[in-house]
Amino acid sequence: MASQGDRNVNAETAFAKSTVETVFERECETGSAAIFNQKEHELDFRTAILLYPKAIGWSIFFSLGVIMLAFDPQLLGNLYALPKFQQDFGYQYNGSYIISAPWQTGLSMGNPVGQCLGALFAGLPMERYGRKRTFACCVIITACIIFIQFFARSLSVLLAGELLGGLILGIYVVIAPAYVSEVCPTALRGILTSYINLCFVIGQLLANGVTAGTSKRDDHWAYSIPFALQWFWILVILPGMPFAPESPWWLQRRGMLLEAEASLRRLAAPSVDVKAALAQIIETDRLEQEMEAGSTYRDVFRQVNWRRTEISIGVYSIQVLSGIYLINYGTYFFQQAGLHTEQAFNMGIGFLALGFLGTLLSWMLLQHLGRRTIYNTGLAILTILQFIIGVLDCVPNYKSQNATTWAQSSLMLVWNFVYDMTIGPVCFVILCECSATKVRAKTIAVSTAIQAILGIIMTVAIPYLINPDQADLRGKLGFFFGGLACVSLIWSFERVPETRGRTYEELDIMFERRIRTRDFGGYRLNHAMDASLPS
Repeated sequence: MASQGDRNVNAETAFAKSTVETVFERECETGSAAIFNQKEHELDFRTAILLYPKAIGWSIFFSLGVIMLAFDPQLLGNLYALPKFQQDFGYQYNGSYIISAPWQTGLSMGNPVGQCLGALFAGLPMERYGRKRTFACCVIITACIIFIQFFARSLSVLLAGELLGGLILGIYVVIAPAYVSEVCPTALRGILTSYINLCFVIGQLLANGVTAGTSKRDDHWAYSIPFALQWFWILVILPGMPFAPESPWWLQRRGMLLEAEASLRRLAAPSVDVKAALAQIIETDRLEQEMEAGSTYRDVFRQVNWRRTEISIGVYSIQVLSGIYLINYGTYFFQQAGLHTEQAFNMGIGFLALGFLGTLLSWMLLQHLGRRTIYNTGLAILTILQFIIGVLDCVPNYKSQNATTWAQSSLMLVWNFVYDMTIGPVCFVILCECSATKVRAKTIAVSTAIQAILGIIMTVAIPYLINPDQADLRGKLGFFFGGLACVSLIWSFERVPETRGRTYEELDIMFERRIRTRDFGGYRLNHAMDASLPS
């Protein structure tokens, strides 16, 4: 037990630290925020790369969890088309083995159900313990859950592994955008937040590549090897965790200003004025306190934040409504459309390789075009492609028309390319830029949870719509997703604003003033006059 003297020393130390931080905060706020805000606007992309290489590196590091998140459901979707998995876990239908639609639904639903619950839970430890410690704990738990999937020899055990895995995987997609948006400057924000979409593509591509490589095996390793490879990311992430800097925004909100300054120094080059950077963080936080933005889940839905929450939920949900869940069933879709198993797996790899290329090209678009323009244009193209895929499925004597099958499959490749060049990556940019900083983690969590709920609905529906022993719709799903995408396009045109080049403080002011959606891009702020909210 500590002595009275020890307690007095601790109290004096805490008081001294509090006094230092109060003085430090006052020094930071004196004009520095406006100066740094101006420098943020003057900072170009190339200079930002030179000044913030460590912020780029740690953003990439914290996004690795998203690769694990994407790998798992994509792997599961591929296993439905894996001959050995079908034989060990399925039943015979018309001379071949298949996994029944109810079990496909149950297994595939384990991940999104877990993600929904995990995402909602994520906001609590992230705000209490920080982004870094939450990420580290999740990685350790994921390493343990992989054992369940690896040793599963029945569908019920595999379902348990998918459900538990989804609980943790859902947290990664909340941590990554929250952390990335809080450690990078405005000039890099679009690229680094859209990189999260590239992590999704990488995870899906790796799952397709691994299952294509093991698909010809006639033993349990055909599906056990892909599960085991998930441990690779654990071995990559854990050694780096002790060296990772915490989010300076989180540290500032906890009153740890000295630690926030130290974190900013670790993220930027020595020539960057970190005191001015911290002053801008303090000023933005003060502004949101005046707006009474709050920091709880309830505050996410309050009037002051509702418009921002609606946009965040909307752009994330449109990923599902536009047809992205077909990607998880891509190989199975190609197989049911009439391609041979090997051709289906190869097509699945090409499917995601184009997605990888599309995301890289999106970085060029983000440097020259606005978020709103890219998002709405991409969604319009996706809508048209879905309807064309549906029309092709109505060709007479479809099953005997090999060219039609290949045309549909090729259009799916084009669809995925356009998706990953537009609404896929730009969604994460808009999600991070539109959410208020004090409730960013919780806004992302709510958006992820609602997207997961829509994913659950699609997970239930798609096996019944696509399976040969059920509706057997094949490409006619294009009509279904095309209709949903059309409605989504109308909403996004009316509600998604242009946020390119805006600091978080500027976005706070513009949302507070209720600037019309179409006026966001051209709206001018006088920084000398807009340092605080208007009366």
